[in-house]
Amino acid sequence: MDQTIILSNLLPVLVAYLLGSIPTAVWVGKAFYGVDVRESGSGNAGATNTIRVLGLKAGIPVLLIDVFKGLAAVLLAALIHRYFGGEEVSALLLLAVATAAVLGHTFPLFAGFRGGKGVATLLGLGFGIYPWAALGALIIFIVVLLISGYVSLSSMSAGIAFPFLVIFMFPANHILFTVLSIAVAVFLPITHRKNIKRLLNGTESKFRPGAKKA
Repeated sequence: MDQTIILSNLLPVLVAYLLGSIPTAVWVGKAFYGVDVRESGSGNAGATNTIRVLGLKAGIPVLLIDVFKGLAAVLLAALIHRYFGGEEVSALLLLAVATAAVLGHTFPLFAGFRGGKGVATLLGLGFGIYPWAALGALIIFIVVLLISGYVSLSSMSAGIAFPFLVIFMFPANHILFTVLSIAVAVFLPITHRKNIKRLLNGTESKFRPGAKKA
């Protein structure tokens, strides 16, 4: 196989994993607050736990950067693919890039493979591949959060709704994109297994941003 073909397909996947592996919550917590957010709150290295432990001032940048990681993975995949002579990015390559970015966030190379649940990064990937469906999922997340107060329930609701939004808005889409959207709906409940148990037991904590740290 031609070397340029290998680079145009494998390099975007590697870059996506490395982008996903940027442990925003861990680095922000340690650099500015001397706190590893994985040792407090839910123990999750994501925006929600960062807000819970360190407050909105720390959590909002973490959220935005984690979303951007997913979006950047898609945009860079197209740039790298075309730089090495590839034509339009295939659905299979985008599926591989999305998988790599989420695995990077969940099992980050730069933080001992202890990361977050991938919700924000999935949102960024969604905006890169299916922006209108991602926007619909975001609206569902906000509505469920306002009604229930549970971030976990909101994340799972948005994730489960995502494939329906994709199929409804893009009925002629490539079958692999449908597979990707269904994978999102399956992946989020898996990463929220403990939250599901707490929701069923009535012990899940509602979202209450922590006090701002100095």
